Amino acid sequence: MRPAARAWAGASALLGLLLAALWLLQPATAVAATATCTPDATTACLAGTIRTADGEPAVGVELSVEGPGGTVAAVTDGTGRWVAAVTEPGEHTVTLDEATLPDGETLRDPAANPRTVTVTLGSSAGALFPLGPPAAAPAPAGDDASEAATGGSDGTSDEVELAPESATATGASAGRVGQLVVSGLIFGLLIALASVGLSLIYGTTGLSNFAHGEQVTLGALLAYFFTQVVGLPLPVAGLLAVTAGLVVGYVQDLGIWAPLRRRGVGLTQQMIVTIGLAMALQYAFNLFAGGGSLRIVTSNPPIIDVGPVSLTQQSAVSVVIAVVVLVAVALFLGTTRLGRATRAVSDNPALAAASGIGVDRIVRLVWTMGTGLAALGGVLLGLYLSATRWNMGTALLMLMFAAVTLGGLGTAYGALVGSLVIGLVVELSTLVIPSDMRYAAALVILILVLLLRPQGILGRAERVG
Repeated sequence: MRPAARAWAGASALLGLLLAALWLLQPATAVAATATCTPDATTACLAGTIRTADGEPAVGVELSVEGPGGTVAAVTDGTGRWVAAVTEPGEHTVTLDEATLPDGETLRDPAANPRTVTVTLGSSAGALFPLGPPAAAPAPAGDDASEAATGGSDGTSDEVELAPESATATGASAGRVGQLVVSGLIFGLLIALASVGLSLIYGTTGLSNFAHGEQVTLGALLAYFFTQVVGLPLPVAGLLAVTAGLVVGYVQDLGIWAPLRRRGVGLTQQMIVTIGLAMALQYAFNLFAGGGSLRIVTSNPPIIDVGPVSLTQQSAVSVVIAVVVLVAVALFLGTTRLGRATRAVSDNPALAAASGIGVDRIVRLVWTMGTGLAALGGVLLGLYLSATRWNMGTALLMLMFAAVTLGGLGTAYGALVGSLVIGLVVELSTLVIPSDMRYAAALVILILVLLLRPQGILGRAERVG
């Protein structure tokens, strides 16, 4: 069998595994002992998770939601989660009955009870009530797993916010640290899908692609379109989104980058083209998708508790998909002729061409694979963060560049290691700084590491002069 045929056979097998795994990401029709609510044109969902200071679920806590449509009661279930369905938009007041808290537990910010949340029909919002010792600064009103994931109840945030797992981790207990470590590893793995593609493109072409974040956004928005607009099952929608990402990468190189390379256009000029392409795609996404948050799956995902750590079913399956795909990429690069040719082009394009390797063919394969990985990362990040927006990839682009640079420019394995480091720093930094500044913490770590090791973690030191 020819190398290209083997590569396509491997890709087909990988897509089959991806389809099976994505099938598990479909929202469950019923979850025992867990309150559920699905937003639609006439219903909005208020939700949250309450945990003790030690990170255990606070069961049986009673809340009331009062708004234009009347009062709705809610009680936390066995996972500490509560859900209330409301049928009128506008401001709703969420009040927690402190008498129903577990023995010895108190609100970390009693002044934040009750909370006022603005509700829009067809969306989710909520309110967290952290338990534990008084905090130095009160938590912002209306902050919860759903709202944090969607950028706030009004949908005006400029970047993708916390995932449900991170948003429900409160206090400074060992349970919270463990929760943030797990969330950081998950976030790092999902960022790695896009970062590996970005690193491969840089390694084979020398080009810093500032439009790579838009490939992430494209994957997430297409998954939303196929799921919520067309009405396809999530596995089929995700597979179509990834396939579209592969096609977009192939067409991009065929129509833009290959002609620019043939004309001898320099890397600086090509980089400026990527910036212009990024801006054009951003505003095209804004035009067609709007400025608000979009949920690929509108129902609340089931929660899985593993000791003191909680994660959604979507996150668990997303991790499996990310690990399988990253292992497949590693095997492709290390064991196939095309993979070895890709590494040869990355090391020395001129020598690779002199050895009979079709450099243009390899570069086109890398563009196709890189944008496909970015689209897959967008789908999984959209599920993990519970929402996507027209500028989601832009908000994450600097983290991808940080991961690629931190791991070592042009090295796929370095991008993976750098992404894991970035993910952990982003999540764990919220122990000491506000969550709004967590991305800045990752970039500070990048600067410090490069001051000590300019070539990155897995990069090779090069002689200058």
